[in-house]
Amino acid sequence: MLKIGLTGGIASGKSVVAARLRELGAVLVDADALAREVVEPGTPGLAQVVEAFGAEMLGADGGLDRAKLGALVFGDPARLTALNGIVHPLVRERAAAMIAAAPAGAVVVQDIPLLVETGQGSNFHLVVVVDAPDDVRVQRMVEQRNMTEEQALSRMAAQAARDVRLAAADVVLDNVGTVQELRDSVDALWSHRLAPFASNISHERTAPRRGGPVLAQADPTWAAQAARLAARLEAAAAGILAVDHIGSTAVPGLDAKDIIDLQLTVADLATADRIAPLLAAAGFPLWPGVVADNPKPSHPDPADWAKRLHGNADPGRPVNLHVRAAGSPGWRFALCFRDWLRDDAAARSDYLLEKRRVAALHSVDKSTAGYAADKEAWFNEYAAVRMEAWVQRTGWQPPELPQLPPKAESDHDVSARR
Repeated sequence: MLKIGLTGGIASGKSVVAARLRELGAVLVDADALAREVVEPGTPGLAQVVEAFGAEMLGADGGLDRAKLGALVFGDPARLTALNGIVHPLVRERAAAMIAAAPAGAVVVQDIPLLVETGQGSNFHLVVVVDAPDDVRVQRMVEQRNMTEEQALSRMAAQAARDVRLAAADVVLDNVGTVQELRDSVDALWSHRLAPFASNISHERTAPRRGGPVLAQADPTWAAQAARLAARLEAAAAGILAVDHIGSTAVPGLDAKDIIDLQLTVADLATADRIAPLLAAAGFPLWPGVVADNPKPSHPDPADWAKRLHGNADPGRPVNLHVRAAGSPGWRFALCFRDWLRDDAAARSDYLLEKRRVAALHSVDKSTAGYAADKEAWFNEYAAVRMEAWVQRTGWQPPELPQLPPKAESDHDVSARR
């Protein structure tokens, strides 16, 4: 099952996107519709609203007078928080039941206006934000919903600021054109990303990658993308000690292949094998055949460098997920190499030159395997000695891990403590 969180500011066009996704085959869980359902006459939700805000919130028919309630709470943070405290838990309970009833392999879209405000982003494989500039949204509310400008601005102020919402997005659908243009954007998203993503999860397979190494200009959003992915992984299973952004995309200003490398730390590889199905369900299936890194000269035993490698099921975001035991040589090297490059401008420059040299050699390859293999000599002959000298000079140590089990602690070698 692929879980999509859909959100957007008021008058952004989110309802158009939700309707089109349902037409394309998604199971739609509409939080606004559920919010109305859970306060229908005779429901416990309505009784709680009346208790909190008074019987004057009821209309002549005994139902909730939504206009009166909205006028009361919007612009009053304390009252709005109280209302959300009643409605949101009921909505989440009803949504959970609908999701549990969805067929295997479905694309489940949860339409949640306050997804960002309620911190639910890590619950989904992707967060899709429908976006329009603030002035456009105000104009729509005035012209289409008969609001005053003051009322429109008040409704917007009750939601997250536009930049906060965009920062939480994996996908942004711009809605400044026609309705048909927005529907066309949804169709493209469905066919190129959502449908294949769902199929890959269902079959526990990674999204295909084709072509040789192509270095992209350093992207300042790589860190934020990695943070969103890490939050989803940390929520995926018990036994995860840490998820760290590693590799070239974790070094600000360094050109790299547009592939996010993450290191997931576990106590031991038995834990890695236990949680592998959970990682696959979260969108990161196991990549068969990769059980070890290439050992570096200071640690010649390949068994010490064992790991599990997972990849992305999402065709829109390449990810390498390295699952390593805490304190193992590969775990230490990945963190140390990242921090060394972040700190040492000369090392960054030299590594970039090497990356460009090897990328040029393999520019016509159909995979990046040759590129990765040819860089090993640079790691062994140049990086290893200089990085260890930097460790001695700076006193670098690996980060402390929360609640590290005694067995993993006893396995730390001397170099991991340096």
